[in-house]
Amino acid sequence: MKVVICGAGQVGFGIAERLAAEQNDVSIIDTSPRLIQAVTDTLDVRGFVGHGSHPDVLARAGLEAADMLIAVTLHDEVNMIACQVGHALFDVPTKIARVRAQSYLQGHWRDLFSRDHLPIDVVISPELEVGEMVLRRLSLPGAVDTVSFGDSNVVVVGVRCQEDCPVLDTPLRQLTDLFPDLRAVVVAVNRNGKTFVPRSTDALLAGDLAYFVAQSDQVSRTLSIFGHDEPPAQRIVIGGGGNIGLYVARELEQRNPKARVKIIEDSAERAESIAQELSRTVVLRGSALDRSILEEAAVGDADTVIAVTNDDRVNILSCLLSRELGAKRMLSLLNDPAYPAFARGLGIDAYVNPRQITVSKILQYVRKGRIRGVHSLLNGAGEVIEAEALETSPLVGKPLKQLDLFDGMRIGAVIRAGRVLLPRGDTVIQARDRVVMFALADKVKRVEQLFRVSLEFF
Repeated sequence: MKVVICGAGQVGFGIAERLAAEQNDVSIIDTSPRLIQAVTDTLDVRGFVGHGSHPDVLARAGLEAADMLIAVTLHDEVNMIACQVGHALFDVPTKIARVRAQSYLQGHWRDLFSRDHLPIDVVISPELEVGEMVLRRLSLPGAVDTVSFGDSNVVVVGVRCQEDCPVLDTPLRQLTDLFPDLRAVVVAVNRNGKTFVPRSTDALLAGDLAYFVAQSDQVSRTLSIFGHDEPPAQRIVIGGGGNIGLYVARELEQRNPKARVKIIEDSAERAESIAQELSRTVVLRGSALDRSILEEAAVGDADTVIAVTNDDRVNILSCLLSRELGAKRMLSLLNDPAYPAFARGLGIDAYVNPRQITVSKILQYVRKGRIRGVHSLLNGAGEVIEAEALETSPLVGKPLKQLDLFDGMRIGAVIRAGRVLLPRGDTVIQARDRVVMFALADKVKRVEQLFRVSLEFF
């Protein structure tokens, strides 16, 4: 696949890194010579210095022969115009744009991105995606990562195994005997920085980060089995009243009438603006690093403190100060991929990474075959993929125990006509089943091949 990426920042670099590693033909454009030099020195891609919305620059990058244009510069308008130019002058089949300003995304303007106006096939809003991730974390405070698949019938959850985890040192195959009606499968484990697909004889150890796939109504029970039965957060303090903080507060007001929410915002103008938009949320003007403001927000009584300012360091320090004041749990927004391991070492319970979330969303449309959903885990170490099985798929028609499935992949759930099936050795995948699985990064291409339509099908 030939892909042109506009924007060589963290998101653009992350997409280029993933696609180049999978032997795609990638060109990347940015106005910064420094960023282009960094990406071409590191990755097997072609770099071009210039404006991503300029036709001559897009032509030099080879857009006339591209299968996809991905516009993720820092400016919404550049991203939108790049897609318009790609459609009008180069007839690019698929155009993806990151759009952050919420004004463009309001429901009554939904025709803006239609083919007759701004022809963008996929609009990615990081703030909305991150906001939804934060809301899922609040509803499942024992989880460090959550994402839904199969029309929300299946949830993939990451959980940290503490010293008091009841299932430590228990072979995974015994979990079925201990909990015969549990509809959950452990598909991946990260241990000491290394991610692997566990065998049935493997056991979980203290400190492991385990990812399981579960039927949606089994998630709370599965978390309890792993030693996490914390109730959903009701008293919440949000550090940062930007787009993400405002979205989370607004949604909590609508979805959870019992929630008591406070926002700390440093800008007086912004604090006044969001106070007018919210009805039950208390807005405090001040710094999330000001101890007196945190005390005024009563972080010591909070179930969860969420730090979502634009500065990773402020987010980390605010969480640490909140913990010192007695906050039960902390959730931090972290953009820099180098910070998560550092934050965990400091005791921050969970984090969200806008870069990883945005890359995951875009990969859903890059993957070939009948791929319906993609979520990248652990800075790209692996992916959870939801795909539809077609009649020509080698997975169809044979019991799973007879299939030559490769190492580095694990099927977590099969969804058939809205019903979730737990994969067993005698499970037979049928055409049109939706399969949710985990694959290590170097196995993703082979997963695509399992779900690609063969020529014989036509």
